[in-house]
Formats: sequence, C-alpha cells, structure tokens
Amino acid sequence: MKSRNGMELAQLIILIDLFRDELYEELLKEHGKHALELLRTAQNETY
Repeated sequence: MKSRNGMELAQLIILIDLFRDELYEELLKEHGKHALELLRTAQNETY
C-alpha cells in the first residue's frame, strides 16, 4: 500500500466505519435477533 498521510487515513477509517454500519443494518434486517450471533460466529471462524 502506498504511504498515506494522517488525514487520508482518518478519512478512510470513517468511510470504512460508515460502510460497516450499513452492512450491519442489512444483517439486522435480514436476520433480526440472530444478527449478532451470526456476526460473532463469522468473526470467530475468521480469526
């Protein structure tokens, strides 16, 4: 990855965080009360 300055990195983090929120909302809509359980299972299987 090319070198980025602090402001670029901060902006990227904000964009990623907003995208994460959108994805989580979609997960909640599709899986309701099971969304968090699915997320934790996926996280545990990834790491």
